Amino acid sequence: MNIALLIIIVVAIVLAIVGGLSSALQWLLWVALVVGVIALIAFLFRVIGGRSRS
Repeated sequence: MNIALLIIIVVAIVLAIVGGLSSALQWLLWVALVVGVIALIAFLFRVIGGRSRS
């Protein structure tokens, strides 16, 4: 997993926590979900693509 994908996942988790704690920042929860889905899709493309490092 590359560094950029790891950073995206961490940001999604942080936004989900912040969005869940504050009702005023409810939109952050949706942003976190969208970023998380994008990170998941990128990860799946990487796994399914199966770049072999031999």
